[in-house]
Amino acid sequence: MFSKILVIAPHTDDGELGCGGTIARFLEEGKDVYYAAFSVAEKSVPEVFPKNELEIEVKRAMKVLGVPENNLLIYRYEVRTFSYYRQDILEDLVRLKKELEPTLIFIPSLNDLHQDHKTIAEEGCRVFKMATILGYEEPWNNISFKTSSFVPLEERHIKKKIDALKEYKTQRYRSYLNEDFIRSLAKTRGTQINKEYAEAFEVIRWII
Repeated sequence: MFSKILVIAPHTDDGELGCGGTIARFLEEGKDVYYAAFSVAEKSVPEVFPKNELEIEVKRAMKVLGVPENNLLIYRYEVRTFSYYRQDILEDLVRLKKELEPTLIFIPSLNDLHQDHKTIAEEGCRVFKMATILGYEEPWNNISFKTSSFVPLEERHIKKKIDALKEYKTQRYRSYLNEDFIRSLAKTRGTQINKEYAEAFEVIRWII
């Protein structure tokens, strides 16, 4: 149904956290998946690492998932300042729409509390309103999240998601990168649809 898919991540690792298993499954099915990261979050890199380490890590993570090198698009907006550059971000998204013409777009939930995530979600809805849009969950940022769409996953898809996230050595201290948490959330979403694993999404726009 969807041949060209665009995952929009405010920061490196957001897309893998929100839909890494789904990316692995779609690639396995031969779909054309693109990943656009809007910040390499240099200010979030611990001092013991080079400032560009997250850029290196996202490239490694995409390789684990199987995203072609040319399908990874990196932008360099400063973390926590997206709202100041809303028009620039909008124009970047418009260019992506024209160049890629994706039929399925993944963005953060519209209920995501992080200021950068919210900007990306709002501008993503504005640009891609004529396509199907799903919002991915990041529970640490969501007070509310409507699980209205599910992608069933197998063990191999979850394993790829976990292995991809292990490439983010700079972010290991974050509780949501814990393997047990990632697996348990996928188990919970799977249980909701009587499958072993799944990822859940909010339906923002659905075009059949």
